[in-house]
Amino acid sequence: MNMQAIVREAQKMKKELEKTQKELENTEYEGRSSAVKVVLNGNKDLISILIDNDIVLDGDFEMLEDMILVAFKDASKKVDDDKNKKLGKYGSGLSGLM
Repeated sequence: MNMQAIVREAQKMKKELEKTQKELENTEYEGRSSAVKVVLNGNKDLISILIDNDIVLDGDFEMLEDMILVAFKDASKKVDDDKNKKLGKYGSGLSGLM
């Protein structure tokens, strides 16, 4: 492979990678526990929290805190899994160019 072809391939891969990263950043990931729903974007920024009224009326704030944590971890794992799935292919492709 000549140097120009390698550079073109690297530029193409860079554009694809940037597009994929942008798509991931703009994707919303939902995490749930039994009474809480959390939505994160691809940067793991918190977009929203929805809490079931019954848990608030019960006044069990310790349980509510635990449910928020579970929902957040669930959404966070979905972000990580999606990033690994969509960006993992670039890791192996870049190794031949370095």
